[in-house]
Formats: sequence, structure tokens, C-alpha cells
Amino acid sequence: MGTSLNHTTVRANTPLRRLARGTGGFRVMRQLLRLLMLALFVLPLSELGTAQAMAADKTIVSKTVEIDGLKIHYLTAGHGAPLVLLHGYTQTSRMWRPIMPLLADKFTVIAPDLPGIGDSAIPADGLDMKNAAIRIHALVKSLGIEKASVVGHDIGLMVAYAYAALYPKETDKLVVMDAFLPGVAGWETAYNGPDWHFRFHGPIPEALVRGRERTYFEHYWNDFAADKTRSLSEADRRAYAAAYARPGRMRAGWGYFIAFPQTAQDFAQMAQTKLMMPVLTIGGEKANAELLAQQMKLVASNVTVVNLKDCGHWVLEEKPKETTDALMKFL
Repeated sequence: MGTSLNHTTVRANTPLRRLARGTGGFRVMRQLLRLLMLALFVLPLSELGTAQAMAADKTIVSKTVEIDGLKIHYLTAGHGAPLVLLHGYTQTSRMWRPIMPLLADKFTVIAPDLPGIGDSAIPADGLDMKNAAIRIHALVKSLGIEKASVVGHDIGLMVAYAYAALYPKETDKLVVMDAFLPGVAGWETAYNGPDWHFRFHGPIPEALVRGRERTYFEHYWNDFAADKTRSLSEADRRAYAAAYARPGRMRAGWGYFIAFPQTAQDFAQMAQTKLMMPVLTIGGEKANAELLAQQMKLVASNVTVVNLKDCGHWVLEEKPKETTDALMKFL
């Protein structure tokens, strides 16, 4: 009986037992219910806050800053080590949008429109790789960044190389994607080859292309791809054609081609000092992969080469998974 009595006493002191014995029990039960409801409400709210913060990091924000009197537009997302992405000709910073949310998990991503292209202002002078690198570096410094990794495709590759050569101590890693380096052994083969586009500029070409920007760019997007059906999307083609159809934009883009002889002189001098930071080359097997790898091994001491099979010039569009995987592994 004593054991049974003690057991009954313990049960009588529980909240549920007191609830059955009077109004005091209801107060206890209400307190328990409040605590339960609070837990159920606050926990999802905190998780929502975390999810919102993560989503905010991945949200791509468009910004414009003034650098030495020139407005530079850029896209940014994420939080972490700084990563600068530089687009090429016929494109704008838009090219990086598909992979920016993924990169934003690990990096503070900064994707500018090169001077004269997209929504960046057209400079009165200095439309060349070296001056573009100087302006992009000034943009990066204006954001309070001391050191960044730099990725470039096409002419953006050339700007990225100039950036790394001019500011080696402020460049963590360098990625160059399918083009070549003017002024470095082997470049004449590409520049003086059968492709006519490097020298297609001036008043007459401008008049011929005006209103036909899409037709002109189809030459690049289709003929430089291993398979034109796996090249740029229809939405991207419309967006880029419209961007370069704006007043003065086609001429500004051609400015980088016009500057190739000067860029060759600049790069020949820069190449005398080898880059010491890790370098990754990504090229299309049916485009510039081999030439680019050979050149980078001449100008850098620590080079990793990725040669994408059955791929042309548009590596990110033609082989999005392989290109993104190579970037994430290296960076």
C-alpha cells in the first residue's frame, strides 16, 4: 500500500492531474500551451529568417558606380571571397547570371560590364585591354576589396590577364576561358587566320551592321560553336543584339579589336614577368583550348588546363556543367 500511495502522490503532482482537480490546473495547461505555440511559431520564423538571408545572398543586384568620371555598371551577389567575372565580345555581364547564384554560396561575385559595353559608359579614350583592367581594378578597390580572383572569357580573358599582370599581389587566382593572348607566341595564327572579324570595323562596317546586329552576331554565336544548336539561347541573343544596337555601342565594342596591336605590345612586355598565382585555362576542343594552354604556360608558372571535348568557343553555354564544375573545383 505504501508503494501504491507514493506512486499516486507523484501522479497527483503532475500538471495533467492538477488540471483534473481545479482551476489552477487550467492555468498550468494554458502556460504549457503558450510555450508550445511559441516554440512552434518562433522556430519556423528563425528558419525563415535564415532562408531569407541565404536567398538575399544569392539575389543578383544591379549597381553602378563612378570611377574616375566614368560610370561602370556591375552585377553582384553572394558573400565570401571576392570573385570578379569579365564577359567577352557580343556579350555583357548577363552571361554570368546562370552561374552567379551557385558561385554566391562561396563568393562575393562582381560581374562588371566592360567599359563601353552593356550599361557601362563609353570612355572618351582607352578602349583597350590594359585600360579596361585598370578601370576594373579601380572598381574593385572602390568596393573595399584588397584581393580577388579574376575570371575572363574572350576579350574578358585578355582584360583578366592584364589585371593579374598589373596587380599580381592583389590577384588570388586567375581563370582564362577560350581566347588567346595578343603579343604572346602563337597569337598571330589566330589574329591573322581566315576569320575576318578582327579587322571588320569603321564607318562602312558600322553602316552595314546598323539594324542588322543580330545577323552580324549570328556569325559569332553559330560559327564559333561546335554545334550552333547548343550555343547561346534565343533570349540571350535578343538581349545582346539589343544591347549592342544602342547608339555608339557597336563602335565601342570594336574598340577592343582596334586595340589588338597595342595590346600585343602591352602583353609582350607583361609576359616578361611570369604570373605566380594559380591559373586555370578552360577552352573548347574545337576552338582555342590548345593555343590558350600553350600561351598560359609561357606566361604563368602554375597552370591547370581543362580542354572541353566537342566544344567550341562558348564554353559556358555549350558545356555549362563541365565549365561550372571546373570553376568550382579550381576556385
